[in-house]
Amino acid sequence: MALRWRLRSGPGPTAKATLQIHFCVLLWGFTAILGRLISLPALALVWWRMLLVVGALLLLPRVRREMRRLPWRLTASYAGVGALVALHWLTFYAAIKLADASVAATCIALAPIFLALIEPHIAGRRFDPRELVLGALVVPGVALVVGGIPRTMWFGAAVGVTSALLDAVFGALNKRLVGAADALTITALELGAGWLLLSLPLALSGGWRLPDTHDAWLLVTLAYACTLLPFSLSLVALRQLSAFSVQMAVNLEPVYAVLLAVPIFGEQRQLSIGFYGGLALILGALFAQPLLKRPRGLADAATLAVEEGKSLGD
Repeated sequence: MALRWRLRSGPGPTAKATLQIHFCVLLWGFTAILGRLISLPALALVWWRMLLVVGALLLLPRVRREMRRLPWRLTASYAGVGALVALHWLTFYAAIKLADASVAATCIALAPIFLALIEPHIAGRRFDPRELVLGALVVPGVALVVGGIPRTMWFGAAVGVTSALLDAVFGALNKRLVGAADALTITALELGAGWLLLSLPLALSGGWRLPDTHDAWLLVTLAYACTLLPFSLSLVALRQLSAFSVQMAVNLEPVYAVLLAVPIFGEQRQLSIGFYGGLALILGALFAQPLLKRPRGLADAATLAVEEGKSLGD
């Protein structure tokens, strides 16, 4: 009788939240795919993505009210983080254009090792060597990945590593500023500041133009289906899940991106066996990290909204 009741009532809150967070991570994995499909250069792509997301957030009255109430120093701090977000997204999509979606997504797996070195200085806490060791587990895999791609993609891989570094820096800063404002307001301020930062170089380069119909639909999908939708779902899911469960799911985001890119773009034709060996090592390391050290807490929801590589572990 109890079993029949469970089947009729559907999954419990925890199981439902787990499905939601995996769906969010899958949607985040599509950001690399859409970045490859959109024909716009990286600068214009990120500019439009930020504009669409900020425009939607500013339609919410509570976001506008919160922005007016924040002290100017705190607003300036979020704006500074937003500049790093813009540079992170810019280098991420540049890596996709210069190499491919698989390589760009794989390089983001290096973010934890950068975070292990950077966050203690930003957060004002003691350096934990275990974090460095756990982050370093992915390095052999990334080295194999880079060794398994054509030389013409090496520069794109270097840009991808830079994106992982920026990911770690702004992620650590976001964790420090987490409790000072509403998550949606933080996202609006950061992405708005990033959009303003990119507006000047876009105008000076003469790269501003309206996207064609194909790119416009893909940009709308990127901004709303792969940014705002998973952000909203993650807010609900995080109420039911432990940090350990979220870490396990989010660590799969680069893997989802690669698994999507290979069949969609046929990238396997230009990747060697070393690439897949490296990817297997990265996958093993990503699973090992939360098993060897449980994170102390959940990352800020605003960080979830803007990161491509979502390394949540401290």
